[in-house]
Amino acid sequence: MTTYQIEAPDTLQTSISLPSSKSISNRALILNALCKTPKPLINLSVCDDTEAVIKALHEQKEIINVGAAGTAMRFLTAFLSGQPGHFTLTGTERMKNRPVRLLVDALRTVGAKIEYLEKEGFPPLQIEGQTLKGGEISIDGSVSSQYISALLMMAPVMTHGLRLHLTGKIISMSYIHLTIRLMRQFGVHVQLEGRTITVPPQRYTAVDHFTVESDWSAASYWYEMVALCKNDAATVTLSGLWPDSLQGDAGIVDLFETLGVETSFTPSGITLTKKQRTVVSPLIFDFISMPDMAQTVAVTCVMLQIPFRFTGLQSLKIKETDRLHALRTELQKFGYLLEIQNDHTLVWSPPVIARNEASQPPPVISTYEDHRMAMAFAPISLCMRKGILIADPEVVSKSYPSFWNDLKKSNFIITENGQER
Repeated sequence: MTTYQIEAPDTLQTSISLPSSKSISNRALILNALCKTPKPLINLSVCDDTEAVIKALHEQKEIINVGAAGTAMRFLTAFLSGQPGHFTLTGTERMKNRPVRLLVDALRTVGAKIEYLEKEGFPPLQIEGQTLKGGEISIDGSVSSQYISALLMMAPVMTHGLRLHLTGKIISMSYIHLTIRLMRQFGVHVQLEGRTITVPPQRYTAVDHFTVESDWSAASYWYEMVALCKNDAATVTLSGLWPDSLQGDAGIVDLFETLGVETSFTPSGITLTKKQRTVVSPLIFDFISMPDMAQTVAVTCVMLQIPFRFTGLQSLKIKETDRLHALRTELQKFGYLLEIQNDHTLVWSPPVIARNEASQPPPVISTYEDHRMAMAFAPISLCMRKGILIADPEVVSKSYPSFWNDLKKSNFIITENGQER
């Protein structure tokens, strides 16, 4: 097992070129593939998830292994259902335990032929592709927005289009809005009224010079580092981020403002600096629209000794790992016990007797095959005199392959199993 020891510099003075958004990249790849004449896409993400989609679209093999790429599994399930041919869609053991029943049931309703090859309701899938008839269906919006996005992207090429009714408490609505905005950029009409989305049958039109913007979720770890850095002169410049971003995770600008990080937009991106914290204690926040930011913010708050109550976290159970339990397990290694309520709420208050993190030996953080666990915990090295140990650090390749190199560029010392990298 590979383990990195991360030791932080005294301050942060760095400029980083962030990876491009995998959320936009993966959607743009599917939309572009559905165009009669696809055009080149610029600045696609080079992460594992996007590579899985690119490989599937380009190689057109009958057996497609997406590895641990959950987005690829869901988007390709819908995409392949509408393509001529027979396909087997599979992934890692963890992927074979990530549910896909709601999406498969919805696709079967609009004419897809999909069978489970092993466990009912889970990959691997056997797909017989054909033209989908479409129609009017309902789907529970409280499980995964990716199911909804997968259906929406296929809607224009369905014979009768799609009228989609969302039921339950809708999570990650920002990602549904992202999908709709991208579909409109690719020339189709989408109507959103309340909980109903209507997409008539129509043709996609490829976009000239479509360029993917940088990833706000990748930026969140640098926000965390600035918040945790003890030197008030800390400054981080991040390129390729815009105030009118398509990404819902851009909401971290306002959230981290209260946690002591100021964002200044520049012609090339943003600059992060430290400021006085204005957080109201406890911090109460609903992550329903940006659940991927929960780990970063939870770790930040614990290290800053800010009590919190975070809701809207129900989708975290079906991510790369059960993120709620992973957070609780790993933060307990520092002596902090988080409370999970009803599988969707995370609560924490600082202990009565404060701990001195700097004096503690560095714990080994397990990453659970989850890129966000590695990246959310690495900034804790700024609080620990002897740094922190991250197990299986290569998991960052799922979304931010250059993360460790960017830390080294910023004067973090990274030692691999006793040898400096």
